[in-house]
Amino acid sequence: MAKQNVAEQFVDILARAGVKRLYGVVGDSLNPVVDAIRRNSAIDWIHVRHEETAAFAAGAEAQITGKLTACAGSCGPGNLHLINGLYDAHRSMAPVLALASHIPSSEIGLGYFQETHPDQLFRECSHYSELISSPKQMPRLVQTAIQNAVGRSGVSVVSLPGDIASQPAPEKAAETALVTSRPTVRPGDAEIDRLVELIDRADKVTLFCGSGTAGAHAEVMEFAGKVKSPVGHALRGKEWIQYDNPFDVGMSGLLGYGAAYEATHECDLLILLGTDFPYNAFLPDDVTIAQIDVRPEHLGRRSKLDLAVWGDVKETLRCLIPRVKEKRNRRFLDKMLKRHADALEGVVKAYTRKVDKHIPIHPEYVASVLDEVADDDAVFTVDTGMCNVWAARYVSPNGRRRIIGSFSHGSMANALPMAIGAQFTDRRRQVVSMSGDGGFSMLMGDFLTLVQYDLPVKVVLFNNSSLGMVELEMLVAGLPSYGTTNKNPDFAAVARACGAYGVRVEKPKQLAGALRGAFKHKGPALVDVVTDPNALSIPPRISAEMVTGFALSASKIVLDGGVGRMLQMARSNLRNVPRP
Repeated sequence: MAKQNVAEQFVDILARAGVKRLYGVVGDSLNPVVDAIRRNSAIDWIHVRHEETAAFAAGAEAQITGKLTACAGSCGPGNLHLINGLYDAHRSMAPVLALASHIPSSEIGLGYFQETHPDQLFRECSHYSELISSPKQMPRLVQTAIQNAVGRSGVSVVSLPGDIASQPAPEKAAETALVTSRPTVRPGDAEIDRLVELIDRADKVTLFCGSGTAGAHAEVMEFAGKVKSPVGHALRGKEWIQYDNPFDVGMSGLLGYGAAYEATHECDLLILLGTDFPYNAFLPDDVTIAQIDVRPEHLGRRSKLDLAVWGDVKETLRCLIPRVKEKRNRRFLDKMLKRHADALEGVVKAYTRKVDKHIPIHPEYVASVLDEVADDDAVFTVDTGMCNVWAARYVSPNGRRRIIGSFSHGSMANALPMAIGAQFTDRRRQVVSMSGDGGFSMLMGDFLTLVQYDLPVKVVLFNNSSLGMVELEMLVAGLPSYGTTNKNPDFAAVARACGAYGVRVEKPKQLAGALRGAFKHKGPALVDVVTDPNALSIPPRISAEMVTGFALSASKIVLDGGVGRMLQMARSNLRNVPRP
């Protein structure tokens, strides 16, 4: 039997860790690893057109599956292209291992062609970034990288010179057991005792939930019911906590709606559940605040904190529910539910006036129709910018849908690459990329990846021929919009030229049929919807800091234009409010 080289051993370790795909672009120093994948049936090489796409795709796959994923870039410029997608994966706490192949080991430090120092460059966007300088290092170093990525929920980077990848692997390298899942973490008894005391003492409790509530929906609802608490959420908490929620009071933040802001400011005790919500201007400074998070570095870094509790949200709530006293008075909860419904009634009118006849098409209308016709278990990947607004307000979670975006890193062009990673996890599941024309055109080359692999991703393109969010930032700062206009092609024609399904929509009455036709198509499809660039209504008292710095303004509702089916949910929840 032929002796393994280091590249083959590296690929074997990834396969044992459960990695199914390696996303990247082939080239020079990476060739030994790609060749090893060619001869290994356990892992597929996914050839994308840009390494940034590779990192975004790996990050999205990790968020969908919760398992380790991988991407790779060749030496110098190749692996540098990974960095933006890796920043996003790391800040989204997605377990990703990135291979940064490197120049010949004998040339490191001598200004060689394409020389960089990837082990240093990636340190800020990873938990672990190290250089393999000897074949004997490889098994243990890669194992350590995997443990960091999985155990700490983020990125690890391994730098591997091409010449070392081609060398023979060491004899009898130990096949060390690999950590591929995380444990649950329960807080200590003292923290539980103190939290119970705070809850029992408070008359008005509000819960504010982030992505750390994933898998804890039942516990959050049971706890909220026992303490009669309104439940608000951040954008990353929306998909986990908004559905089947009789205590829902909406979302806080720049894209917020409803009564979440009031509920967090008018309570006696605010409990932050699994959220690293970064906009501290939206958080109160005059109420008691407790925070529960599995990441201790998140505790107290966004607001003043009276009690820090280190633990999983689910496990912590399981400890709390049998111990806290049930509250009988629900006046605060009912008040917030009523205020939430009233707030949604107010903004929904801006969306309902003749939108089915408005040309150019209201983007709110596009998002609303998309929400209606998409599958109940669809995965939505969302471009940064105005698509974030439409997804936040119109995509209705139900416990089966997923909503993924660059919600922490805020990168443009993320939706299409993320859709690639999401679709590879399950070709039968509907994946919808909610793309803006600016973001889509930035990495448009990887639409060809959809065609090359016949991935049935559906791109719904909100085409307003502008960088809408940037334009909004300029307007509220008192600046004339400048440099925000895009001269776009007929994107549907481009899609057809690439070999995909493409349809252009310019009239509202065409929209539903166009979406259904694209969704029925078995391969990749693009629906180019020409939307109104002037769809935003700016409240008169908004401040520049509200948009550019995500600080608070007196208006609270920043972007007018409706809230879709959330109003129906709010009305339903009002039925639980006792009538006098």
